[in-house]
Amino acid sequence: MAVMGIGVANWLKGSGTLLFSCRTNSIPAVVSSSTVIASRSRVHYCSSTFSLQHQKTNNTLFSSGVNGHKIGDWGSQITKLYFNFYCTAPSNVSVEEKDSSGEVVEEDEESKMRKIKDAANSLNIRVGRIIRAWRHEEADSLYVEEVDVGEAEPRIICSGLVKYVPLDHLQERSVIVLANLKPRNMRGVKSNGMLMAASDASHENVELLKPPEGAVPGERIWFGSADEKDNLPDVATPNQVAKKKIWELVQPHLKTDGASVAALGTHCMRASTGVVVSPSLKDANIS
Repeated sequence: MAVMGIGVANWLKGSGTLLFSCRTNSIPAVVSSSTVIASRSRVHYCSSTFSLQHQKTNNTLFSSGVNGHKIGDWGSQITKLYFNFYCTAPSNVSVEEKDSSGEVVEEDEESKMRKIKDAANSLNIRVGRIIRAWRHEEADSLYVEEVDVGEAEPRIICSGLVKYVPLDHLQERSVIVLANLKPRNMRGVKSNGMLMAASDASHENVELLKPPEGAVPGERIWFGSADEKDNLPDVATPNQVAKKKIWELVQPHLKTDGASVAALGTHCMRASTGVVVSPSLKDANIS
């Protein structure tokens, strides 16, 4: 079998729609001015008949009527089958799963958000305290901070906050640290984490997130209600965070609400003594 055009594997990674046209050199094809449209969620046929039949065994590859269709398999006697794929604009299809009976079911928004929340709670977000901070010697936009996150040694973290936060406002400051990212070399300084901050739409105003009073360095932050603290998943390793793109999945859903409380959708960002806030930014993005 030979396949031409955009591969099905690549299509399945996206959310586009495929336009199929076929030609063969060994299979009698029955085509009545028919086009096959497939999305990630289901196959759609634009006309009532489209079929390809095996030359000898009569196995059906595509067989459809207006209200039903079947995708079968084919024998080894086929020598070549060509598909030309044309991608249309992406479609807003839902991610699908199969239920216990094997039926395909579309995942609703509540289920999606639950998965995103679980992913967010696998991030190792900790209360931190900046012991000292200084300007990066090789990068004008960066500070270097020495941050206590409850470990045996402070972490070194680089932050692009020079334009937004005066240096003296960082000293001895309580912060929120995302601690299970892979270390990054920032102009010769290895950064082991990220200080989380809120920013307005124009990114002209940036504020470091603030832990609640009484929260101590090293304390774990989570998303949800106060009584969910004891049922959190294990934190992901830095490799898992990178491989599964956990931060990329979670970050678009992080914002402050109308009271400047940091949240993941409707789930507040919490420490044991209360919620995490931005000092003043409302309805702001968090990164």
